[in-house]
Amino acid sequence: MHRTACVALRVTPGQRRPRFGLLRSAGDVWPCVLEANAWRRRRHDAPLVAYQQLCRELAASGPGTFAELDTTGARSVLRRFSDAWFAAAKRRSAGDLSARFPRRRRGLVSVRWYHGTFTVDGCRVRIPTARGTSPLWVRLAREVPYPAEQVRSVTLLCEGGRLFLAVTAEVPVTVYPPGEEPDPARVAGVDLGIIHPYAVAGPDGEGLLVSGRAIRAEHRMHLADTKSRRRAVAHRAPKPGQKGSRRWRQYRRRTRLVEGRHRRRVRQAQHEAARTVVSWAVRQRVGVLHVGDPRGVLAIPAGRHNLRLRQWQIGRLLQVLTDKATLAGITVRLVDERGTSSTCPACRGRVPKPRGRTLSCPHCAFSGHRDLVAAASIATRVPGGGSTTPAAVVLPQVVTHRRAGRHLPGAGRSRRDPRRPPLAARGSVGPRWPTPPIGGESLAQQARIRDTYRTPGERQWKPH
Repeated sequence: MHRTACVALRVTPGQRRPRFGLLRSAGDVWPCVLEANAWRRRRHDAPLVAYQQLCRELAASGPGTFAELDTTGARSVLRRFSDAWFAAAKRRSAGDLSARFPRRRRGLVSVRWYHGTFTVDGCRVRIPTARGTSPLWVRLAREVPYPAEQVRSVTLLCEGGRLFLAVTAEVPVTVYPPGEEPDPARVAGVDLGIIHPYAVAGPDGEGLLVSGRAIRAEHRMHLADTKSRRRAVAHRAPKPGQKGSRRWRQYRRRTRLVEGRHRRRVRQAQHEAARTVVSWAVRQRVGVLHVGDPRGVLAIPAGRHNLRLRQWQIGRLLQVLTDKATLAGITVRLVDERGTSSTCPACRGRVPKPRGRTLSCPHCAFSGHRDLVAAASIATRVPGGGSTTPAAVVLPQVVTHRRAGRHLPGAGRSRRDPRRPPLAARGSVGPRWPTPPIGGESLAQQARIRDTYRTPGERQWKPH
């Protein structure tokens, strides 16, 4: 299977220009195709959307048409345009009229080079350029995490104002010693959530809870920081159609950097959570993961919880878990999770939604962790059907707790989140002093009281 790792580039201000120049040249290929199809539409001709047709037009234009961008990089842009066009056509033919064909121009477009056109040398990568120009060497912030012979493609991209190189490699599936490989007969259920991104119930009464409170705190602090930044610069924001000042462009660039850093932090925490689940499943020799698919809630109006629901990123949690489980030789199956968090596994009665994390049945007095109960019920379900054996729900007796996002600021005591206001700004009572001894005086500081010479009820008067 193929895996991709994004590695940041180490560039100086002078080295940024040629790197961004390749992205801008790739951005010129996209509007060139749009203009060519616009001319053909005026002449009532069929548009050029097939990859082979676009490559023939590129070859007819001659070398050097798009500055230092070589033919391989330009063809990667044409491939992306063709795939986007046919994907929109397929959705529209299926009845989805909201799908739109690619019509918008792009300033920066990612460029991809395939195996045989680039060279990986430790922390350096040689990227080809147009004929007659010297090749481009880029320095990476860290070494490529894959062997050089497994790398199949590299993609130069820009995210949040920073340059990255996405390295794609063909990685073999993990091979285990005899007797330690995952057993297909051992099934575990996985319940997705916001407080706990992954709650896993194993076959032998083992359970796993991955806490996502650090991820939720990162979302909240980023939202509060964004709002405060917008309020601070609202008075100097340019009007619609007005060109912004240099200071405004610097603020926009800083905003893009902060947004990109926030996305990378959350993405890394999600990878850590999925890696924790897969490592736990390998130790338990679990061969099949039944994962509850909650994507149906995205079609329900969430009201004031809309932002929190979108920040959940259900599709990405499913994607990272599936990729890592497949690499470890574990099969992932999506099942219907409806009613698993509100059904008692003992008496099958309907349980009202609890306020906390403990599910308590009013019919049979059953009590258990809400997410683990849902994961245990999901383990008994099959794709396309309901529960297979209603009496075979195995509730976890031994629960392992793990935390995702230890790298996030504020997750530990040694690193305080700079976006969090100081204690005094939040109405803190100040430092806590020890309890005074019996019959002694308090060690706390004396309060400062002004106008002690006045009697109670007397108004202060000063002559003019």
